Amino acid sequence: MIIARSPLRISLGGGGTDLPSYYQKHGGFLVAAAIDKYVYITLHQTFVPELIVKYSKLERVASAADLEHPILREALRLLGIEGAYLELTSMADIPAGTGLGSSGSFTTALLKALHAHKKGLIQPRELAEQACHIEIDVLQEPIGKQDQYIAAFGGITSFDFRPDGGVVAHPLRLSSETLYNLEDNLLLYFTGYSRSASAILKDQDDASRRQDAAMAENLDAIKDLGRQSEQALEAGDLSRFADLLGAQWARKKQRSGAMSNDAIDGWYRLALANGARGGKLIGAGGGGFLLFYADDKARLRRAMTAAGLREVRFRFDFEGTKVVVQ
Repeated sequence: MIIARSPLRISLGGGGTDLPSYYQKHGGFLVAAAIDKYVYITLHQTFVPELIVKYSKLERVASAADLEHPILREALRLLGIEGAYLELTSMADIPAGTGLGSSGSFTTALLKALHAHKKGLIQPRELAEQACHIEIDVLQEPIGKQDQYIAAFGGITSFDFRPDGGVVAHPLRLSSETLYNLEDNLLLYFTGYSRSASAILKDQDDASRRQDAAMAENLDAIKDLGRQSEQALEAGDLSRFADLLGAQWARKKQRSGAMSNDAIDGWYRLALANGARGGKLIGAGGGGFLLFYADDKARLRRAMTAAGLREVRFRFDFEGTKVVVQ
């Protein structure tokens, strides 16, 4: 039995600049944090000459090439595993489509488990690149590289996305006091809306590919806010960081009318009136989780609970994708 896990993530600055259509022209930059909510992949050998895969569906096929699930099929193909006499199962602490990077975490956990099955070691950078290759190059998903990289590396990390496709990872240099205060004062609330990020990201991707000036200006500004966020965090200026979260959300909403809705805007205003210093919606937009930095956590919790939102408490993960049972 092999069990691999990969952390989900929250974006802290620069989100959206990791799409190839943008960074190949302008270079991208963002800051992300892995959290202790995970996607798990279990793999074990069976006594039947078929591949059994369990996710939201159950597939029993003669070989990996017959799988409907595209990521599973292509990961097995990449590693040259036919799949007979194997059973794969996926589980997650948080549902997919909620803006926490579950697809990238699924792919990195799957690849980690498959490499362990083949008795191979794989470093975080290579793991992230293999996951990006499957999702972006092979499956042509209009997504960026953030999710795969932060899942593989873990921690609170900034990433420079170079025009040539190279990625430079830089763990943030945070004091212990800054780290503890950041972890304690960030609050995460589920909006109740799940959605696929593909449609919103495709609109952004299409606009970048046709060199839309407004989209380029917006992402340039988001990238600059991401760099300012890194500087504020490393300086221990969490009030400044909280203000930058709000500035990023204002910019992010300009990219698409589908980014928010009346309910999300109402909850955001409620939070700011009840102890939140700043915040934003995590992920591509349209639903998922609201993240707030709170000056008054107790007041914010009372207000959001009364509004019917569920808080998901978390800590940061500094291990990244790993095999937990082998």
